[in-house]
Amino acid sequence: MAIRFDRPVSNAARFSRRFAAFALVLCLAALVGHRFAGLATPYLILLLIVSSGFAILAVALAIAGLRSLWLTGAEGGHDALKALIFAALPLVIGGLATERYVSLPRLYDVSTDPVSVPDWLKAPNADQIWLKRTPVTPEDREKQLEAYPELTGRRYDGAIDRVLEAVKKVAKLNGIRITRAEGDTLPTRDPEDKPPVAAAPQPDDSAVPDAPDAVVPVPIPRPFDDDVAQLIRRANGVTLQGETRTLVLGLRFDVMIRLREEAETTFVDIRVASRYGPSDLGFSDDIAESYLKALDSELLGIAGS
Repeated sequence: MAIRFDRPVSNAARFSRRFAAFALVLCLAALVGHRFAGLATPYLILLLIVSSGFAILAVALAIAGLRSLWLTGAEGGHDALKALIFAALPLVIGGLATERYVSLPRLYDVSTDPVSVPDWLKAPNADQIWLKRTPVTPEDREKQLEAYPELTGRRYDGAIDRVLEAVKKVAKLNGIRITRAEGDTLPTRDPEDKPPVAAAPQPDDSAVPDAPDAVVPVPIPRPFDDDVAQLIRRANGVTLQGETRTLVLGLRFDVMIRLREEAETTFVDIRVASRYGPSDLGFSDDIAESYLKALDSELLGIAGS
């Protein structure tokens, strides 16, 4: 008489696949909703935390299922393997975020000039919902200097108009949309200090046009008034405010770019701040460094120390 062996079934492996599938679907839905459907960033973070929690639970159950397969030959090896595959994306996102959150200082605002930080033309205002953060303090700026010592401004041996054109071009190429711009014009003169206006010469019928002593007025063309000319004409500084988003997660960041004309050089500072949360996980520094390197390449040959 043949003996029939019934293999036990691992419930842990079966549930691990279900939990991992739920974690993956939740993670993808949160990413797509945040990137394309307007899901607020605080809700994205909350959903990713929940997704990572289910992924961790799924991996623990999958390990238990594989252990049962090894010890007792229990069914569930395929379910455990699928669980590990499904849980990979939520675990990678959660692991990278946790590593950055632990290893980097909790900053959400960085600047190349921590002493005289460029002021916002319009202060960003976003509902933090369940995320809470405090205003940036001088101690936070000191933490920035320790964490990102290479984040410094750039000096270029060129006129402000040429540098401004490059700044706007590089901003567009790096996905930074300029929303506001402001130039610092020279102070106005007091009416009593205005130089006297020379009277227009009266026509003289006796003057001979062909005579060498005759004064023939030469018309002066009116300068071309475009948006760049209005910003830089008789200006000693220009500030630009914009916004950008990360490629994959679609996290929003606000950007300030300040140009100051000093003698025959132009100094460029940048400020990047995360719109949500008490920590930017180092993304602000990445955005600023990437922009400055691209600007150096665009203005190669006129960068100064």
